[in-house]
This record gives sequence, structure tokens and C-alpha cells, in this order.
Amino acid sequence: MGKAYSHRVTVRTAYHRVVLLVAIALSAGLLSPLVPMASAAPAPGPRSSGLDARDYAGPIPARPGTLIAHTALDPALSLPGAGPAFRILYSTVAQRDRPAVSTGAVFLPQGTAPSGGWPVLAWAHGTVGIGDDCAPSVQPRTTVDSHYLASFLRRGYAIVATDYAGQGTPGVTGYLDAGLQGRSVVDSVKALRQLAVPTAPRYAIVGQSQGAQAAMAAARLATGYSRGWGLDYRGVVATGTPANLETVFASVGPAFPPAFVPASIAGGLTVFVSYLLVGLRVERPDLGIDRVLTPLGRSVLAQAGTACSDQFAADLARRKVTLNAMFTRGLSSLPGITAALVRYAGVPTRGYDRPIFLGHGLSDLTVPVVTTLTLAGQLTANRQPVQVHYYPGADHLGAQLVSRRDSMPFLARILNAPGKR
Repeated sequence: MGKAYSHRVTVRTAYHRVVLLVAIALSAGLLSPLVPMASAAPAPGPRSSGLDARDYAGPIPARPGTLIAHTALDPALSLPGAGPAFRILYSTVAQRDRPAVSTGAVFLPQGTAPSGGWPVLAWAHGTVGIGDDCAPSVQPRTTVDSHYLASFLRRGYAIVATDYAGQGTPGVTGYLDAGLQGRSVVDSVKALRQLAVPTAPRYAIVGQSQGAQAAMAAARLATGYSRGWGLDYRGVVATGTPANLETVFASVGPAFPPAFVPASIAGGLTVFVSYLLVGLRVERPDLGIDRVLTPLGRSVLAQAGTACSDQFAADLARRKVTLNAMFTRGLSSLPGITAALVRYAGVPTRGYDRPIFLGHGLSDLTVPVVTTLTLAGQLTANRQPVQVHYYPGADHLGAQLVSRRDSMPFLARILNAPGKR
């Protein structure tokens, strides 16, 4: 069984040095497994299930979380063992607090719902790309995610899975934009409450990797942001959480990564940073990110806005595009960039009012365990309700699966306990 640990403030005070020491691993981390062979097959065409919202031009309800439309989900996009499944369209908020819409999927367990309805898990997905055709509700789920989510359905949880605003809908989704992703997650639960299906007001949030960062952002605002909707937020499960990456982001430039970094790692970093900058450029046009990009850099960001992760990585590898060649000077030369990155991608370290479950594999080379070590230290120093579980021998995706032996009892406890609205 995974063991919960407490962390002393010393971890928090040392985290800057630790993050710098593993900067290369962290930077490669989020996408290193997404660097495929150049012969990677293209993603299948998107299946909108009759609800294509890429060019949605209808009215956007003023109240975020309002269900706009729904349809039966294409069976090819459902989960193993699922009962009824739907694709939904709902109102939310995008960059600079603009009204926006998001799509998502709803999966219900088979059989008869218990009295009061199925308790709900809000799923925050990991990296798939930021283009409309990459949205998880129009593509088959990965094998790992399908297996993972299906195990919760078998335990009697309904699942609502956002695509995040701007992914499959007008606008640009903000990759690792904590505010945008967090609000999309909570607003999906509000929308679910308006669907004529038997779900309970009790819900928890679950996310992996990029989705773990989104889940933590959602958890920080869930109680207040869902107030008035008859919802009862209970807690969060986050595995493989990327945190405290702002120093790494600000270090990107013509001399980063250093020449000794293997090509496969550097390629993953190129994909990751490209996705990040596409969203940050929309959120903060005043930073002038284009001023430090070469013509190649600008063309790569244009491609990043539509290309799904596997194909994008394969194409950059085939063309031998390097991150260094995308910049004329470092991001750190832009006034205000570090503060902007903290605001954009930072994981909150205080203000949580419900239990937090962090899980991480000790053999994770995708998002190194130092990210959870430092985050847990910050949360503990701020007296937040966190428990941490480490899994020897587990890598990034392995920890997602093995953590269920601890996260399942955690979710059962918080979702079945007397609640406070």
C-alpha cells in the first residue's frame, strides 16, 4: 500500500534549488513519452457525435456552467462497461475572463442508480494537444485512461470529463492555464446537474499529469465556484502533478536546453513549450512573446495550435526542429514574464477546504517525483489537508493505475461521509 507522508518546511525552502537541478528532466517530462517514432500513425478523424461545436456561434449563457446542448456519445468513444454516455456543450470562462463554451463527455455506470443518484467524479485529462480535433470527447481515450476511468464506473461513480474551454470549441485552449482549466472542470459538474440523469450532488475531482494540475486548480475554487448550484464538493485526487515549473519556463531561450541533452528529451521539451506559449500568448498579449521568437518559432507555434501531440512531436523530430532555434533571446528578457508564468501555470498552495490526495511514482521520469515532493512541502507548510502516496517502481502512467489501491478508499470515504454544502 502507498504510504502517506508529512513534509517539513525544509522541503519548501529548498525547492528552488531542487527544481533547477532537475530542470531538464522536468522540462522533458510532461511530453517525453509523447515523442513517437517519425512513422507514427495519424490520429483518427474527430467524431462529434452530432454535436460539432468547433464553430459555435450561438448565445453563451451569462451563468458559467449552464448546459447548452447534449447528445448521445458515439459508442466508439465510450468507456468499457459504461452505461449511457453523452457529449455535452456548456458555458464557462476562458482567458481574460471572457465568456466561452466547452465540450465534454458524461459516462454513467450500468444498472440502476442508488437512492439519491450516482456520486460524481470530474475527470481532468492529460496532454493530447490543444487543437480542436484533439479534444478527448471526439477521439478514443488512451488505453490507460480507458482502463482507469472504467474502474471508477464499476465502483458506481458517474464521470464528467471536460475537454477544457477552447478545445473543440471557438478560441484557444490554454495549455497548463490553471484558471481556465480549473473553471472548465467545475463548470462541467454544474452542467451535469442539468442533464436528466440520476447523479448525486456529491462530487470529487480526479486528474493525471496536465490534468492533475487542472484538478488542483479546480479543487482550490470548487466550493466557492459551485455555490448556488446545489453541489457538494468533497475532495481531489491528483497523480503525477507537475508543479513549480515556472523557473523552468522562464529559462527557455537560445541556450536552453544545453547541448548535452539527448535529442529525444529536447524534442519533448519543444512540443511542451510550444503548447504552453500558444496559450500564454493569448492570455497575455502584452508580454510580446513574438518579439523573442524567430520566424521558425512563430511557425512552430502556429502548427502547435492545431496539431495533436503525437503527430506534432513526430513532425518536429522529422524536421529536426530544436527549441534553441525558435528563440532570438530568452523568455526571461521579457519584463514581467516570471510573474505571468506563476499566475498562469502555478499550482495553488493554500486555500483548500477539502482533502487532497497526491500520488506519484518514484520511477517517474516523465514528471519527476520532486514536483510532488516540493508541492507537498508547500501544502504542509500552509497547513492544507494533504496526504501523499509514493509508489516504488512505478513510472508516470504506472502510478496513475497503481494509485487506485489508495485513491479508491480515499474517494469512498470522502464521498460517503456526511457532507457540508
